[in-house]
Amino acid sequence: MRRKIYNKLLEWKSNDENKKPLMVLGVRQCGKTYVIKDFCKNEFENVCVINLLERDDIIELFSRSINSEEKYNILKTMLNYDIEDENTVLFIDEIQEVPSALNMLRYFYEEYPEYHVIAAGSLLESLFDRDVSFPVGRVDYLYMYPFTFGEFLEALGERNALNAYRQVPVPDYAVDKLMQLFHTYTLVGGMPEAVYRYVVTKDLSQVKPVYDSLLLSYLDDVEKYAKTTNQMQVMRHCIRSCFAEAGERIKFAGFGESAYSSKEVGEAMRTLRKALILYLTYPTTQTMLPFTPDIKRSPRLQVLDTGMLNYFSNIQKEVFTSKDLNNLYKGRIAEHIVGQELIAHSDNYLQPLQFWIREQKTSNAEVDFLYPSAYGHIPVEVKAGATGHLKSLLMYMDLSGASLAIRLYAGPYHQEEIKISESKSFTLINMPYCLTGMLSAYIESYMAIKERG
Repeated sequence: MRRKIYNKLLEWKSNDENKKPLMVLGVRQCGKTYVIKDFCKNEFENVCVINLLERDDIIELFSRSINSEEKYNILKTMLNYDIEDENTVLFIDEIQEVPSALNMLRYFYEEYPEYHVIAAGSLLESLFDRDVSFPVGRVDYLYMYPFTFGEFLEALGERNALNAYRQVPVPDYAVDKLMQLFHTYTLVGGMPEAVYRYVVTKDLSQVKPVYDSLLLSYLDDVEKYAKTTNQMQVMRHCIRSCFAEAGERIKFAGFGESAYSSKEVGEAMRTLRKALILYLTYPTTQTMLPFTPDIKRSPRLQVLDTGMLNYFSNIQKEVFTSKDLNNLYKGRIAEHIVGQELIAHSDNYLQPLQFWIREQKTSNAEVDFLYPSAYGHIPVEVKAGATGHLKSLLMYMDLSGASLAIRLYAGPYHQEEIKISESKSFTLINMPYCLTGMLSAYIESYMAIKERG
């Protein structure tokens, strides 16, 4: 069960005051349909499913030049369900295939807000169609990502490890086991089919065809929906090249050793980011709110899934034999899997991850992430070694005056007070990087203890 997604669906169902149709968005094959059907089956007496890849009659209806009320009345006669019943849910799958179907979501919100209506689709198809207009303000959105580490443990049936993972602080006896499992998670990745195949076979080689199939499906989508041949070629190049560049700060001009311009690559990258195939994490130079990303500076590239990154970069063997991910490719894999976890656990898609930089002629500094929490942006470093080596973090804490920082590393959980100067100090929470998905809970715990004095 995708616990977090399921809980979000439950929250949506229980909202009787301002219920809107729910749009579940995510990259192809991230498990949207499975989770929604499971939720609908468990929480409603009647489930009406419309798959717009399969129902030509409904596709024709939604495409007709008649108003939404007429379409709704015809739709009722076509379906063998009473969708006005409070115990019935209407699930429209692959909604991006028929852009005019999105107008029906607007109609349901304005005329029948008490109905339970869920729609799902992958973003890539619709982004190339200029006629697609999402009914902003009349639909709630839920974004789905690959499995988190906690969901991976649940899929593996590692109940004891999962219980230890959820404890704050983590029991010392469980850290080694959790780190081993986290390395397995880093290898397999979080794409549902890859996870389930590994759960069944425990054989990493059986997962490889899943990666190949996923990549081909994304490349096929580009070929099918790109408006021009050049757009298709740039997009395909970016998808193929992104795995080799992931985890690094990139430049758009000549990306992947190509001759494409900064404008061409930039447009392609931003489209792929909206499609959730990759992420562009931009830096900020500020040390206090508001932390505005500087889009004129080079972003750090994050791809959809670290398992796919390992496979297409041909570094699975190195990951498998490593005891500390920080030792691989200058910490690139450790930072990438941490970024994947932070993105998946974010509750605000419109508030992207950032990192902090200070670029001067004499010295440069960079803090890996600024984690947005209820208590402000918490600096997070993914590092091996002693705390004395955290020069960039120390510089940030000195300039910002912040009182709390996080270090994620391959060591035990502990807290320490770090003195910057005679008058300045801060608390550093050192956590095994396998606990990245629990970061919010650790910050909450620390703040609660601090408030009690």
